Amino acid sequence: MSRNSSKHLAHFNPPVFYSATAVLLLIVAYAVLAPDNATSTFKYLQTWVVEHMSWYYVLAVAIVLIGTIAIAMSRFGAIKLGPEHAEPDYDYLSWFAMLFSAGMGIGLLFFGVAEPVMHYLDPPVGDTGTVTAARQAMVLTFFHWGFHAWAIYAIVALILGYFSYRHKLPLTLRSALYPMIGERIYGPMGHAVDVFAIVGTVCGVATTLGYGVLQINSGLNHLFGLPIGDGVQVALIVLTTLLATVSVVTGLDTGIKRLSQLNMVLAVLLLLMVLLLGSTVYLLQAFVQNFGSYLSQIINKTFNLYAYAPTDWLGGWTILYWGWWMSWSPFVGLFIARISRGRTIREFVIGAMLVPALVTMMWMTFFGNSAIHMILDQGLTQLGEVVSQDQSVALFQFLEQFPFSSVFSFVAVIMVIVFFVTSADSGAMVVNMLSSHGRDETPLWQRIFWCFLIGAVAIALLLAGGLGSLQTAVIVSALPFSAILLIAMYGLITALRTDSAKRISQHAPVAPISARNPVAWQERLENALLLSSLAEVQAFIDNTGKPALEEFAAEMQKNGYQASVTERKNHVVQLEVTQGSEVSFIYGLHPKATLKPDAAHPERELDNDLDDDSDDVYFRAEVHLQEGGQDYDVMGWTAEQLLTDMVSQYERHMQFLHTLR
Repeated sequence: MSRNSSKHLAHFNPPVFYSATAVLLLIVAYAVLAPDNATSTFKYLQTWVVEHMSWYYVLAVAIVLIGTIAIAMSRFGAIKLGPEHAEPDYDYLSWFAMLFSAGMGIGLLFFGVAEPVMHYLDPPVGDTGTVTAARQAMVLTFFHWGFHAWAIYAIVALILGYFSYRHKLPLTLRSALYPMIGERIYGPMGHAVDVFAIVGTVCGVATTLGYGVLQINSGLNHLFGLPIGDGVQVALIVLTTLLATVSVVTGLDTGIKRLSQLNMVLAVLLLLMVLLLGSTVYLLQAFVQNFGSYLSQIINKTFNLYAYAPTDWLGGWTILYWGWWMSWSPFVGLFIARISRGRTIREFVIGAMLVPALVTMMWMTFFGNSAIHMILDQGLTQLGEVVSQDQSVALFQFLEQFPFSSVFSFVAVIMVIVFFVTSADSGAMVVNMLSSHGRDETPLWQRIFWCFLIGAVAIALLLAGGLGSLQTAVIVSALPFSAILLIAMYGLITALRTDSAKRISQHAPVAPISARNPVAWQERLENALLLSSLAEVQAFIDNTGKPALEEFAAEMQKNGYQASVTERKNHVVQLEVTQGSEVSFIYGLHPKATLKPDAAHPERELDNDLDDDSDDVYFRAEVHLQEGGQDYDVMGWTAEQLLTDMVSQYERHMQFLHTLR
């Protein structure tokens, strides 16, 4: 699929970079130079989308949720995001911390108390301030922050990771169109997809930063009396953008990873504080009941458009969230894909959709149910009044009801700031990759440029109408992107069907390896017991492996096929047989380091396969096909045995081509 793509992978994509920058600068200029007109225009656009396109948003998100679960549960779930021999780059704890910080961070702190209380005080249907309203408030909160949101993130990440790591296409959304338009993804159509993704991402990140700066301002006002106003909020955006720039300079493994782990620790401490110092048993009971109610109502909620009893509530909540998650998804999806190489699709969907959704629901229960309990059962009506007036102070007013409230409020402000920094930094990294053919080893100035542009968009939209403008930008920018996403899902399923057919063909019956020499098995056993050195493996590949591949290539050429053998560094040799537009047959021999059975340190990791000459390591000559390493060793085989194995693998390849027709 990707044999012609390497020539396109420059470090800079001018059409995408300049087009996206121009669109975003026009938005900034419009919002700053004509704020009143911009505000009215944004309101009109939001009203139009909600009135005319709500059905489409609801249907699109339902398709995404159902499709993501179906892909994970099907035979496609066993396919890896990367070659068959790929291993994950990050352990589970670091992986969860980074994707959680990128996916929901600031939103959880802003809406953890505010949204359940708002639904309780102003439900879409029914009476306010009742036990029924309280139960329904939590189901609605779960609905907005649960499986639907994480399914959108997961499918975008799956599309990006699969085509990039499995088929070596650029780590951008355009790659999902390859099964349908082929090499044209590198032309204007592909550029347009990436431009839409960048604009949507910047608007989504800017909205999140807008929520974050409002909460930072409210927290600092609550703790230190810092005034609340546009000037302070602009200064806070500038300051946190500078902090994000520092994180940009330090890189992914140092900056974002460490900050994400710090925030995960702080989030766990805050969550445990609310659980242990609050009504512990009640919160645990509420979580189980909320989750059950959510599952029982998920189908009804998914497709409910209030068509028989129209309400403004739908546009102000559900449609806003669906637009927010979709505009945020290129950022979160690309970021999650960037850190998820080597995981199977099933493992990935469970880890990137189910686990974060459950943690999010737990957070919403502990904070939301505690706040509703204070209002409903303890008579703290003042908390509800404060939340209704200003959602950004909800968390801090809520924490006032606990011991050491000032300490916990300070921790909350630190968390919002860190989430702000990681969101801006991660957003800059993702937008930079979208404008650079999916490459992240780009000049530092590009990441810094995007970091500052994201901050500028957040400032402009905040000044042009506050959260209303930010929300409109999210809803409107998600409209074209949602269409691209549905097309990309179709492209993903098409490619997965092809990949799955190839995997099934690997198990087709083939002729067994045979040897004319009656002691061949004894020679192979002796060689296995010796545990070869790197020099011995390299000599085997040079003296036996390469001639065998060349003999196979010559035979294919006699029969009218294009076949060639290439040699790469470290004595890697590879045979390629091309058959017109069909998928090429690849058979390669790679030296591979592995730990000895009696290694002194069996838990150690081999960071650099061919530079490790310790006593714990020996080397194998492993077969690699187009989809990656096959995890079997041919060291010591005769040329005839290698040729027989090549024939067997070629028979499987022909079976694969047959299943595609």
